[in-house]
Amino acid sequence: MSTRYPFTAVVGMDDLRLALLLNAVSPAVGGVLVRGEKGTAKSTAVRALADLLPEVPVVAGCRFSCDPGAPDPGCPDGPHETAPAAARPARMVELPVGASEDRLVGALDIERALSEGVKAFEPGLLADAHRGILYVDEVNLLHDHLIDLLLDAAAMGSSYVEREGVSVRHAARFLLVGTMNPEEGELRPQLLDRFGLTVEVAASREPEQRVEVVRRRLAYDDDPAAFAGRWAGEESALRERIVAARALLSDVVLGDAALLQIAATCAAFEVDGMRADIVMARTATALAAWAGRTEVTSDDVRQAALLALPHRRRRNPFDAPGLDEDRLDETLEQFKGEDEGDDDPDPGPDGGPDGGPGGGVPPQGQGPEESAPRDAGEDEAPASPPGGGGAGERSAVKAAEPFRTKMLSVPGLGEGAAGRRSRARTEHGRTTGAVRPRGVLTKLHLAATVHAAAPHQKARGRTGPGLVVRRDDLRQATREGREGNLVLFAVDASGSMAARQRMSAVKGAVLSLLLDAYQRRDKVGLVTFRGRDAEVALPPTSSVDAAAARLEQLPTGGRTPLSAGLLKAHDVLRVERLRDPSRRPLLVVVTDGRATGGGADPVALAARAARLHASEGTAAVVVDCETGPVRLGLAGDLARELGGTAVTLDELRADSIAGLVRNVQAEHATRRAA
Repeated sequence: MSTRYPFTAVVGMDDLRLALLLNAVSPAVGGVLVRGEKGTAKSTAVRALADLLPEVPVVAGCRFSCDPGAPDPGCPDGPHETAPAAARPARMVELPVGASEDRLVGALDIERALSEGVKAFEPGLLADAHRGILYVDEVNLLHDHLIDLLLDAAAMGSSYVEREGVSVRHAARFLLVGTMNPEEGELRPQLLDRFGLTVEVAASREPEQRVEVVRRRLAYDDDPAAFAGRWAGEESALRERIVAARALLSDVVLGDAALLQIAATCAAFEVDGMRADIVMARTATALAAWAGRTEVTSDDVRQAALLALPHRRRRNPFDAPGLDEDRLDETLEQFKGEDEGDDDPDPGPDGGPDGGPGGGVPPQGQGPEESAPRDAGEDEAPASPPGGGGAGERSAVKAAEPFRTKMLSVPGLGEGAAGRRSRARTEHGRTTGAVRPRGVLTKLHLAATVHAAAPHQKARGRTGPGLVVRRDDLRQATREGREGNLVLFAVDASGSMAARQRMSAVKGAVLSLLLDAYQRRDKVGLVTFRGRDAEVALPPTSSVDAAAARLEQLPTGGRTPLSAGLLKAHDVLRVERLRDPSRRPLLVVVTDGRATGGGADPVALAARAARLHASEGTAAVVVDCETGPVRLGLAGDLARELGGTAVTLDELRADSIAGLVRNVQAEHATRRAA
């Protein structure tokens, strides 16, 4: 077994280390979500935590790690009344992003269940992680249904597996830790709320600290065992401190004054529900135990708020997590108990995991412009692209308020990643038929299986009431659900779109479509065109936040190279088809339809570029931004060349034309047939 990097050797990142240690002291806190840019040692710190946890007493031979002092009465390997006890190190189980549902929750042997009536159950990762750590790297890339199963198990402390009336339940209590890079997409607010604490990590900008990080990492890579040995004393001391804090936890008093501050803080920041109050209370109690005290103080409540509330303030997918510290301090001061004086109370032992400050504060004040990612080899969108707007260029304007849009979908039946936009064959959804299974059976079609086995019962010598089932009789259910698509926006940023009120409305419409893409779990990309050329403002990504940030910075001005924009979009889609052939694209062109740049006959060139998309079957929608009493209808002409449909900004709203989706599908199908 490889030697892990020591937890105490991690440089800086006080918030992250404190949040992990608080969960080690009190798993009831509810886990940690670690947000940060790539290369910030998120995974290193999480994996190092496992070596600090005390050994776990287990029932010998139990695959579900039952506690010999209080065995699970419903354990599938039970009963354990007279089973011998053993001890093993706490486990850290990693859930891969591409894991299947059966790998996560376990699987039943359907063939034996039908033919023999036995519950032959193979435990999954949730069983392996019981009484240990379950670590999900890139949790934001995990399929939604797996996240739901994972968080339900974490909340209930047990996992249920059901297949055609046969069910198994086992205990699943673990410390849940997820890491994510916000550049690659966000978690839904409902899922963010299920993590107890969150921390933001970023690489230090202090040269001395960066030097120390590199020095330690090189020393570890040269000789992991020797490096770990140099930190063995600190590791042992921290392990003993965790044990002591666990023992002290039950003696910590959470007084009425601290409870009032917790409730007032959650109310002041308008967090939804009561989970935040409960998590703050548990975190403040763990902080007191970690500091060696038996009473929760205002400082504990403040630190608990900084760890438990920032991600619960995120209501809109374009909101940056964060907390107004001045407002927090005002609330705590207003509801300070009479027994607390103006002087700072004695904090006891230092709160930080290495004797430093007690955690600190996640970086605040980062708006979308500051936190937008930079893709490899690409800088932020320049104010003036190559060959750009010239003297007619206008600075970026703010987007109008977003609204709920009509659902635009790709016609036909796909097989892409699970999502919520277009019809597709998926693992989850309504049953539409049955096929012979390829490999492991995951979704049994019971009626089809019985129908296949019934004619052979006499030949197989059936004598009792049971059905004699063979492997060849099993049938896999085929299901239809929804998939996520690649929504590629091609946005006209030319001078004809430059009127500030008009461009504000256009940005508001695109922002609304981005919000819809976020909710439907799509990938998004952004191509802009103006002046003499087009550029990829954002390559396809799962981060709609990044697309919104680039949209906000978009200036306008110059001619309208419509053909260049369509050809650039074609190049992007061609590359994405090679990378992810199962994810079907939807091209959304936002323009007034004018073509005034890009060659001697810009209108003909734009039509030719549009027909190139149509020939490849790309579903397309043109958002017509033309305004005024006289309309030329150029966007409609473009939509016909694309084989798609055109909608005005007003028609894009969900409360306008009810038949928009049908129109998109019908017109696309008509063009394909022609």
